[in-house]
Amino acid sequence: MKMLLALALVLLGAVPVLAFQQEDCGEQKCTDCHSLSTEEAGFLLGDQADRVLNVEPSDMPGIWVVEVEKQGRKYPVYVDFTKKHLMRGELIRLKDGENLTSKRSAALNRVDVSRIPIEDALVIGNPKAPIRAFVFTDPQCNFCGRLHQEMKKVVEIDPGIAFFIKLFPLDIHPDAYMISKSIVCHHSLAMLEDSLAGRPVPPPLCAADEVDETLKLGREFGIRSTPTLILPDGRSFPGYKPAEVLLQLLGSGKASGVSSGGQSPRPR
Repeated sequence: MKMLLALALVLLGAVPVLAFQQEDCGEQKCTDCHSLSTEEAGFLLGDQADRVLNVEPSDMPGIWVVEVEKQGRKYPVYVDFTKKHLMRGELIRLKDGENLTSKRSAALNRVDVSRIPIEDALVIGNPKAPIRAFVFTDPQCNFCGRLHQEMKKVVEIDPGIAFFIKLFPLDIHPDAYMISKSIVCHHSLAMLEDSLAGRPVPPPLCAADEVDETLKLGREFGIRSTPTLILPDGRSFPGYKPAEVLLQLLGSGKASGVSSGGQSPRPR
């Protein structure tokens, strides 16, 4: 009798364990138990996306990364395996601090750098440097001023890098448009630095149509804030970046040991 009772207790105790095992993935891959097609993702997201481009497991277990397009801009969102929750925002890998969302967004919105005219660009560094990056900047943007100083540090550390600056005035800075035209007319890096430091800049002496062309091109590229860095391979990254991060993004072997200067604030 005692043996039968003990056996019954063992079997009863095994029931929830067996039920639990049927709900998880066990030793299988999670994708053996869970799937999400682009068509289903489009149905789940509805009008939150114009088009679903791709679906794949994210670096975070139990989460799908869904690449979407909305109003011409491509970016990732996240859907959990239950398909009940949508997450927007940045996914950061803790072990090295890499922003996986920003990295994926940059790859999705890669631009054709051959379309960027450099005749009117202001240059920090050697114009013949083998590594050329492009920066769309506003002459009255505080974060642009901070990035400007970091770019100077970068070319001192690695002379093989040069930054080509394109004037991209924002509507939130009403004087930036005419200041940009004046800087382009004079083709003066010193005048840009004066403006970034809050010092006055004389009125433009020419039409400086290049500013309008840069504004048009930037909008085609999906640039909505300054500063925006565009790497030689066409990946774009908005916002201030310290010198160490710039060196890493540009593939410099001289990034180690450079002070990062803190976290990157949001662009303005």
